[in-house]
Amino acid sequence: MHGRSMGVATTALILAAGLAMTGPVLAQDAAAQAGPAYQDAPAPIDAILDTDPTPTPSLSPERERLALFDRSNLPPISELAEPMLKLAGYRINPRNNGPANSRVSWLTGISFQPVAGGEPRRVALPGGARLTAPSWSPTGDHVAFLMGQADGLELWVADAASGEARRLTDARVNAASGSGFSWLPDGSGLVARMTPEGRGAAPDVSRPPTGPIVEETAGRAAPVRTYQDLLSNAGDEALFDHYFTSQLTLLPLNGAARPIGEPGVILGVSPSPDGRFLLQTRAKRPYSYVVPAALFPSEVTVTDLNGQVVHQVADLPLRDNIPPPFDSVATGPRSINWRADADATLVWTEAQDGGDSRAEAAVRDRVFMLAAPFSGEPTTLIDLDKRYSGVDWGRDDVAIVNSRWFNDRSEARYLVDPSQPGQGRVLVERNYQDRYNDPGSPLVEPNDQGRYVMQFVDGGDAILLEGAGATRQGSFPFLAKQNIQSGEIERLWASVSGEYETIVGLLDPEGRRLVTRRETRLDPPNLQIRDVASNSLTALTNFPDPAPQLANVSRELIAYERADGVQLSGTLYLPEGYDAQRDGPLPLVMWAYPAEFTDAAVAGQVVDTDNRFVRPGGSSHLFLLTQGYAVLDNPTMPIVGRDGAEPNDTYIEQLRMSAEAAVKAVVDRGVADPNRIAVGGHSYGAFMTANLLAHTDLFKAGIARSGAYNRTLTPFGFQAEQRTYWEAGDTYTEMSPFTFADQVNEPILLIHGQDDDNSGTFPVQSERFYAALKGHGATVRYVVLPLEAHGYRARESVGHTLWEMTRWLDQHVKGDVSAQGSP
Repeated sequence: MHGRSMGVATTALILAAGLAMTGPVLAQDAAAQAGPAYQDAPAPIDAILDTDPTPTPSLSPERERLALFDRSNLPPISELAEPMLKLAGYRINPRNNGPANSRVSWLTGISFQPVAGGEPRRVALPGGARLTAPSWSPTGDHVAFLMGQADGLELWVADAASGEARRLTDARVNAASGSGFSWLPDGSGLVARMTPEGRGAAPDVSRPPTGPIVEETAGRAAPVRTYQDLLSNAGDEALFDHYFTSQLTLLPLNGAARPIGEPGVILGVSPSPDGRFLLQTRAKRPYSYVVPAALFPSEVTVTDLNGQVVHQVADLPLRDNIPPPFDSVATGPRSINWRADADATLVWTEAQDGGDSRAEAAVRDRVFMLAAPFSGEPTTLIDLDKRYSGVDWGRDDVAIVNSRWFNDRSEARYLVDPSQPGQGRVLVERNYQDRYNDPGSPLVEPNDQGRYVMQFVDGGDAILLEGAGATRQGSFPFLAKQNIQSGEIERLWASVSGEYETIVGLLDPEGRRLVTRRETRLDPPNLQIRDVASNSLTALTNFPDPAPQLANVSRELIAYERADGVQLSGTLYLPEGYDAQRDGPLPLVMWAYPAEFTDAAVAGQVVDTDNRFVRPGGSSHLFLLTQGYAVLDNPTMPIVGRDGAEPNDTYIEQLRMSAEAAVKAVVDRGVADPNRIAVGGHSYGAFMTANLLAHTDLFKAGIARSGAYNRTLTPFGFQAEQRTYWEAGDTYTEMSPFTFADQVNEPILLIHGQDDDNSGTFPVQSERFYAALKGHGATVRYVVLPLEAHGYRARESVGHTLWEMTRWLDQHVKGDVSAQGSP
């Protein structure tokens, strides 16, 4: 491999997992040598990365106390290096039969904080405890959680009053799909998925194959999107059976455990609100190599607590033939669940248009109900002209059915009377991307069975709503009530100017006292009790600023307009102490992520963030503020479809206009040097970055992380594109920066997680784009992060990513020759 082509360096860097790599390294004057080690981010970024995260709060069902969960910091790469299997859309750790460490954020401790005041009570846990999936009991007197051990996951419970914790099971909880346990409605115990007793060792899949891998279709259309981590051979099927087979087990808090029914590949289980039945979903063969387990053939049944089947809800076939458009769905029963406000009533929906959103149909989805003993005919709750998207349950005569339609970004909410099913009245109809006119969503509270139902006020005539409260001046979360007959909405409380206060939970049925999470531009988020009537606050916590090094950076929302009149905005950050007159224009980084809209007015909505406490974490681009860069964060890049046209048919044109307007806005303000502006993004933002470098000369350099660059590799749709490659081939080609790799004449840094799990962004996307750029003499550096998924989690990976970004910008934007060396 040539280190230089046409006088322009091309460099690839592949990092080994925490150790120097002994194989060949692609670099200038490449030769067999020890590979590079992880590099630390420059100060003060490295210190900020090691700051303990703020605990996560959860209000108990009876509103008497908060659970505060301590979170682990960025894990070491050795933790991500634990074994991982990729099976049927899941990533699991075969050592503990739970999610892979790349997909779990371990908790390290629990404290119970009385809302009436007093010191928090810390739960005594073993040293070095790692726990996950905490869940309040319906009665609020216990929290259950999984404890990670060397050989598996144990189920524990902590007593909220005493703070004492105890182990309920040995290390056999099967959390390969979901948390692995559910509370019984009366809080007397739990139902857990356990690995079968005496399961034995996993199948040996290292032996030579006995034959080829064969897939075949007989003229049946099966257009599937680009799924990750699928089964690929008989060995994978055997491993899937081994790790996903569970034995349901009843675990009383006081009493002996007992098995429920026979083992099986159980993908989901939910007790009925009255605790008499279990709703189970069990996968069955034949498995598929083209779709994840959620679309495998499966049986959905209702059993009693002895495992006896009392009703078969559905016998679902393999669902690999769902039409590509986003509003298309599988035929047959789907979204099967229990009605939250009834003892044991099943609710589900079925498509009435064959599941194909392209078909003409007055009714798209029909919502059904069937009450125990499940022997009668289902009743129709409501017919919908959009796709069903769930129900907010309230009481016998009040529920709200939600529906959405992607094509026009519309939603409708229907008020229905479940006691007189068959019709509904429109309560809300709107564009769901319209932030300014979002009425909020029903506020829910746990009922006596621990199921969440709407909260009524005014003697049952109104429901409570909570919303984001987006305005031009900022977001001001609110509490409101909506009359269920007139639909009229009245605000009861809202966060005030200069503050951002969100509702954690209500302390009384009428919403007069709230637990809130309050922050300002300068004050870090902390928990308070807000008395709405007296407008008074009582502090519950005093968490410190996790990154005081960034307390004095300046932040301002700037608004501007692109050439076609669409309103745009972005948040401009300037380093601490910067003075435009004294210091002149700065090197600047734009970090963005495009979004598709059907309404230009909605696309142009601007929401200030001046009332928010903003501190970077992980591999955030905002850390560049500590290195002398200005940052234009999230300059809006709307792609608008007008008059029925598809947004992406003018993607490049609209992207260029947005970027030109953003560059002009920061240059006209005198804060950015037009010859020292970089562009960057992650995922779809990386795709955007590559396109802007290919189709404009606005930027000095680019950073593209975990992106996709060749849309022919995602031929059945991507992002918000519903058409297939064969329906919109020109659009796929023109949107692909891979097609225009010969036009990229600015330096670009490509970074990708080696185990990217995001649909469509396979690492091969960066690999092939790097090869195309290299072949045309571009200046490009390609960094592969071992063991990392779509987002980067290991401390070493995050630190190195920020080192790479800073070094690249120093070299190619600042022009700092001292930053040009390779590690």
